Amino acid sequence: MGEMVYGFQGRLRAEFPSQILVDATEICNLACVHCPHPEFAKSEHYGGRALDSELNRKLVDEVRDHGQGITQYIRYASNGEPLVHPAIFEMMEDAARRSGTIVTLTTNGKLLDERRSERLLASGVGVVDISLDAYSDDVYADIRVGGNLAMTRENVLCLLRRKAQTGAPLKVVVSYVEQPRNRHETHLFEQYWRDQGVDYVVIRRLHSCSGAIPELADHRRHAVAQTPRRPCLYPWERIVLNAMGQLSFCPSDWVHGSLVANYRSTTIRETWQGPFYTALREAHLANNYSCHGFCGQCPDWESTRWPFQGRSYADMVEAFKD
Repeated sequence: MGEMVYGFQGRLRAEFPSQILVDATEICNLACVHCPHPEFAKSEHYGGRALDSELNRKLVDEVRDHGQGITQYIRYASNGEPLVHPAIFEMMEDAARRSGTIVTLTTNGKLLDERRSERLLASGVGVVDISLDAYSDDVYADIRVGGNLAMTRENVLCLLRRKAQTGAPLKVVVSYVEQPRNRHETHLFEQYWRDQGVDYVVIRRLHSCSGAIPELADHRRHAVAQTPRRPCLYPWERIVLNAMGQLSFCPSDWVHGSLVANYRSTTIRETWQGPFYTALREAHLANNYSCHGFCGQCPDWESTRWPFQGRSYADMVEAFKD
């Protein structure tokens, strides 16, 4: 294969981001061992914030006006648990109804009881991705601290039953961050959930959350030390609206190192096409992070997959449209 050419191509567009992530809240109801949230919650960066619904409406309007045929999906994920946000269903319903693109939700499923499942099935959300990370109760308790697999598993099974009964078009995905604590049961997890009729099982690779987990970051830096650095995909693919109402360029930023602008005083379109993103992309292409220290210290660039480097989450969502 010849030299890779990085930049806008295929689903990656200069006009507007192909993916928009909405960090609905900073609050989480679990303390997972592979997630920086427990430390984040004790840091000066944490404020227990929830996204202003007016900013969500502004985002939906922008996607409707400028993202048609470009934005693949709006993803409600979070540096917290989205279902904790008191207006999350209203925000997702508005996006599903008016944005003109698929809306997805990433949740740990703890709060996805029968009432919320009914609301989700009727919301117009296209994909729900439920993070489980374990097959057995004891491994789940070890990884997803504060959770109860028996309860969460039943929430997912109930959602699947109601989906089958109602014929709702919602795609149900379960996901699993493979790590030393659960690697021995990855196959069991995949097989079990396929047998239950989920639409897809995502097995994710463990990463350092852009350096936020020091021991993982050190391991990743050692692992990629002899690999020539290539540009990270994110500056060409996505933008994040966080719970503070700030636009940022990295979905795994726990230290506010990737903030770009206050969304109240700008637009996604202006920011995406503006000087900051242009300079950030040039820095990645030149492998010069002297003015972009957050990216410079991050060892997770190697985990991002460009469209020509194999299947990604974006490909899964695209396949669901067919």
